[in-house]
Amino acid sequence: MTTPTAQDHEFLTRVLALAQRSRDEGHHPFAAMVVAADGSVIAEAMNASSSDRTAHAEMNALRIASRQHSPAQLAGATLYANAEPCAMCAGGTYWSGVGRVVYALSEANLLQLTGSDPENPTLSLPCREVFARGQRPTTVIGPLREDEARLAHAGFWHG
Repeated sequence: MTTPTAQDHEFLTRVLALAQRSRDEGHHPFAAMVVAADGSVIAEAMNASSSDRTAHAEMNALRIASRQHSPAQLAGATLYANAEPCAMCAGGTYWSGVGRVVYALSEANLLQLTGSDPENPTLSLPCREVFARGQRPTTVIGPLREDEARLAHAGFWHG
């Protein structure tokens, strides 16, 4: 695993707080941010999958970023997520051109929290496996700070 930077930890802190806000506002406890190489926030989003099952936080942030930046511009950007991107979100990250992903909670540990809750039928497909099938590299750092990442999920799932 590549070593996370101080900036990575700063943005993970912000995305973990955003995931708690998502939960507090009645949504699933997920959040994501796309940050340019210079440290400027391109996009941030919370989960909205209660109204659109494809509206995961990562996809929402990637859609915002992709409307404003080309894949070439996003190549140096980082997607920060409070949980490992699912197969759909990993695919969206790849197609958007974002070249780096940093996440807190692994898919395997998310499954322990969600169980069989029909609201989150977790796919057991690590994002690294999705990215490994692509024609360009995507750097992945995570899981990081899983204990903190679990907090927004505590008591939320009913599986």
